[in-house]
Amino acid sequence: MSFLKSLFGLGGKSESAGDPGAAKAVKEIEHKGFTVRAAPFQEGGQYQTAGAIVKVIDGVEREHRFIRADRFGSIDAAADVALAKGRQIIDEQGEKIFTREG
Repeated sequence: MSFLKSLFGLGGKSESAGDPGAAKAVKEIEHKGFTVRAAPFQEGGQYQTAGAIVKVIDGVEREHRFIRADRFGSIDAAADVALAKGRQIIDEQGEKIFTREG
């Protein structure tokens, strides 16, 4: 139920809960021309893995946000996993993460 409350903005959680763009980036790396920003947020007494992948394409900064189900007792552990997940997304999809199909 807590997940649904945060998903729909109920329950009085902080603005950053569920929104890696609103959470402050705690670690950042460069990977293959992309910037990966780890921005874990506190959820249920633990830190949820979240972040953003950023790249300037044709003069426009593009951003892809991600959240994973992984939770950790420390913000550093969650940030390290977010950086690894960001690298994995880049390796698998490259610039395709910025295009929408539909």
